[in-house]
Amino acid sequence: MGQRAQAAAGCLTAATGAGLGLAVWAVDVRSRLWRFEQSPDWSVLYAELPLAILGGTAAALVVWALARRIGR
Repeated sequence: MGQRAQAAAGCLTAATGAGLGLAVWAVDVRSRLWRFEQSPDWSVLYAELPLAILGGTAAALVVWALARRIGR
């Protein structure tokens, strides 16, 4: 595999990981945002959302790096 293909695979893996992190975060977000019938819990948006996206990206890139190492 050429360098451009490896770079493209890495970028696609990162984008897929971010999408999966967003999908996992979106599960039951309404109940986490409106807890106990009180005012909205905005930490769901400014803390949990970025962590879910970054965590998904990091996990996907770790899996990609391990797959490359095993493939050699």
